[in-house]
Amino acid sequence: MNLERTRGPNPYDFLPPVPSFTLTSDDLAPDAALDLAHVHHSGAGENLSPHLRWSGFPDETRSFAVTVFDPDAPTGCGWWHWQVVNLPVSVTELPRGAGAAEGVLLPTSAVQMRNDYGDFGFGGAGPPPGDMPHRYFFVVHALPVESLDLSPDTPNAVVGFNLSVQALGRATLVNTYAH
Repeated sequence: MNLERTRGPNPYDFLPPVPSFTLTSDDLAPDAALDLAHVHHSGAGENLSPHLRWSGFPDETRSFAVTVFDPDAPTGCGWWHWQVVNLPVSVTELPRGAGAAEGVLLPTSAVQMRNDYGDFGFGGAGPPPGDMPHRYFFVVHALPVESLDLSPDTPNAVVGFNLSVQALGRATLVNTYAH
């Protein structure tokens, strides 16, 4: 496989512009490399979703969605590592490990979609060995509705469409990882 590639653009630059708000983490530093805790089991990691905290979102917000996307995956369409929707507006922080498949650390209203590994919940970083450092976009989407009528098996593109057309605001942290 030819792994000599250049990095693509920021995928959120192609979506309708929305106000940004603040996303911080006890586990992630902006533009830093991911710790092995957030790397997929296939790369000898712990496969844990990181702690996330957000603030400053629009007053009209009624719920949130959290996504993790790798636009640098050699697929032609990126790689979805996590999508969780229907987080109540009262939830502005997720603990480390909230993306476990069982969802026990998430509110009962939350719906985790199938990631591109084929599993439910968070799937950690797992770029091909020798590939360039991949970017991981951790994004919180502020939404004007209390819930999206989506099932866990809703295709990732359909989830992404719903988030992009309904977003009131977006908070982003970008991290990298390479083997």
